[in-house]
Amino acid sequence: MSDIVNKLWGFCHTMRHDGVDYGDYIEQLTYLLFLKMADEKQVKIPKGLDWATLRERSGNNLSDHYSETLRKLREVPGLLGEIFTQAMPRFNNPVNLKQLITMIDKEDWSAMGIDVKGAAFEGLLERAASEGKKGAGQYFTPRVLIQSIVRVMKPDPRGKTEFKICDPAVGTGGFLVCSYEWLITQSKGGVLERKDVKRIRDETFYGQELVPRPRRLALMNLFLHGVEPKIYPGDTIYEADRGERYDVILTNPPFGTKGANQAPDRDDFTVETSNKQLNFVQHVINALQRGGRAAMVLPDNCLFEEKAGEVFEILMKDCNLHTVLRLPRGTFTPYSQGVKANVIFFQKGPATEHIWIYDARSNVPGITKKDRPLSPEHFAEFEKCYGNDPNGQSKRKDLGEQGRFRKFHITDIKARNYKLDITWLKDDSLEDSDDLPEPQDLASEAIAELEAAVDDLRKIVALVEKEEGVAK
Repeated sequence: MSDIVNKLWGFCHTMRHDGVDYGDYIEQLTYLLFLKMADEKQVKIPKGLDWATLRERSGNNLSDHYSETLRKLREVPGLLGEIFTQAMPRFNNPVNLKQLITMIDKEDWSAMGIDVKGAAFEGLLERAASEGKKGAGQYFTPRVLIQSIVRVMKPDPRGKTEFKICDPAVGTGGFLVCSYEWLITQSKGGVLERKDVKRIRDETFYGQELVPRPRRLALMNLFLHGVEPKIYPGDTIYEADRGERYDVILTNPPFGTKGANQAPDRDDFTVETSNKQLNFVQHVINALQRGGRAAMVLPDNCLFEEKAGEVFEILMKDCNLHTVLRLPRGTFTPYSQGVKANVIFFQKGPATEHIWIYDARSNVPGITKKDRPLSPEHFAEFEKCYGNDPNGQSKRKDLGEQGRFRKFHITDIKARNYKLDITWLKDDSLEDSDDLPEPQDLASEAIAELEAAVDDLRKIVALVEKEEGVAK
């Protein structure tokens, strides 16, 4: 995969000289890769708009046909038309378009494994991020982490009359794609039973995404898997509740505070806060079916910031928040190296009595792209400790003060005002100068903390101004 990413990245520089920026290049690449993989998988594409008709053309004839292809695909009813919504050609030189088509055509993409197109896309964005470019403005949850979450959550719709899986911050569809992949591995012979196929294909996978490009890729990824998801465009937390309820929610809400200085005006949110992640927590609580389960990635600051206690108190009364996983430092390298994050697991219905915390961070070397990449081994012990019950009800053992897995009673959590920044292991790596985070990681962490502090100051200023207005 790395060789292919390198080739595609090298051609990206060629396109830059032709006046095509990184984002537009990656977008055009997704159109072409989609048509190529649809051809390999024998996915039905309207005649005359398929990969073969692009491959056989050159020069201005190719440019004209490519433009016509995108225009006609935009007009196709259903999911295919939705994928190509607003699709426009960006190639200024037909020679470059022909060269890229030839490069893509040389590879057997389907033979490389499931979701290879998404992996190639993410690889390009990683390169953009590592060179200080914004790329498409997105970063991604590592597949290794997603797969671990899916394995313990077991989103299994087989044999159900109705079962909905959702990611309200779907991005490129990683959680939904991996859920489908897991489902196939659990099915006899890797094939779904006939009675389940149509429902799982048409009525099981849901999501929402604000940014058009990753949403398009999510639709493409799932379409190529034979799944027709409902992925709504728009802002999950600032728009009204759709009223749909889900059996499983898996999500990694956007990190950071940028553009989040205004609290959503929603009647179903009990706690008023401008913190994106805490609003997503409130949204997920409401969006779950009773008895439904969720796993959410949250940055460390969400466990202890000003409004965190209020939100988690509601969560623990409405749901069983049974497990917290503290992720290794650098999990989101290279997109956001300095972010420290966690995964919270909960089930809607029973109130929380105990919370189990697994510390996968203390005395674990920070993740780096080359020397210490994230691997399944980072989560193997956690999955064993979590157990087979997706709702966290397997028999578990507290490993004590020297262990990574501990049990805390709700009374202990109440005493902390429901805040979850609980640690017990001494992290020797933080005292080892050879294992300190990279300078850019420390800088990113400092920036995140400063942004949070600035937001707090804005709130104080706004409050003072409001009180002064009342006094006048």
